[in-house]
Amino acid sequence: MSQEIILAFLFTLFAGLATGIGSLLAFFAKTTNTRFLSFSLGFSAGVMIYVSMVEIFFKAQDSLVSELGEPGGNWLTVISFFAGMLLIALIDRFVPKSSNPHEPKKVEDMKKNGTKDPDLLKMGVFTALAIGIHNFPEGIATFVSTLQDPTVGFAIAIAIAIHNIPEGIAVSVPIYYATGSKKKAFKLSFLSGLAEPVGAIVAFLILMPFLNDLMFGVIFAAVAGIMVFISLDELLPAAKKYDEAHLSIYGLISGMAVMAVSLLLLM
Repeated sequence: MSQEIILAFLFTLFAGLATGIGSLLAFFAKTTNTRFLSFSLGFSAGVMIYVSMVEIFFKAQDSLVSELGEPGGNWLTVISFFAGMLLIALIDRFVPKSSNPHEPKKVEDMKKNGTKDPDLLKMGVFTALAIGIHNFPEGIATFVSTLQDPTVGFAIAIAIAIHNIPEGIAVSVPIYYATGSKKKAFKLSFLSGLAEPVGAIVAFLILMPFLNDLMFGVIFAAVAGIMVFISLDELLPAAKKYDEAHLSIYGLISGMAVMAVSLLLLM
């Protein structure tokens, strides 16, 4: 197995297991640090939007134009970009709002329900399943992006890891207050993040034999669409709900700036 493939797996594993960080924060924090979450979610969105629109989209376009020529390559890039958006939108559509991992939840809100509330168990399990469904295409995106460009893959892995932290909170808190067991809550939160490396494994087993320049271009353009949709539909609205004094927008701009400088330094 090549170093590029191993690196792609490691980046995907790192991004997915960040749900465990959120789980630990939920157990040891008495209140939710809304300023941190607002800024970090905005930062994650900024990284994703910038790298998608400035780097990934145009790399996909270059690849497809070189394979199909100017008109066909440009059209397929745009079609693949919006197909990625449609895919993640359909996934989101079938996740109940009450179980949506991107609906902001606070530690102190859950504590109002007391301890060992069995009614919360169903909510926690559904949230874990929802996160797994959401993380699967994100795992494919991180894996394929790293194979194409490790710098871009690393940026996507960092951004996804940041937005997986509040997802870990969303799973672990209701599970803990349903069962009274931090171990069970952490375990389920940790496992929900494994959908990312599972996505990478699927990409490796199914997509790798077909990964020529044409396939890379299509997947890369779809990845750009997925990242933009996640940012606009999930990360920014969640960041605004936690928002204090425009921190989410400052985070958004900071994420774009860091990504821009990183790409310039690594050119």
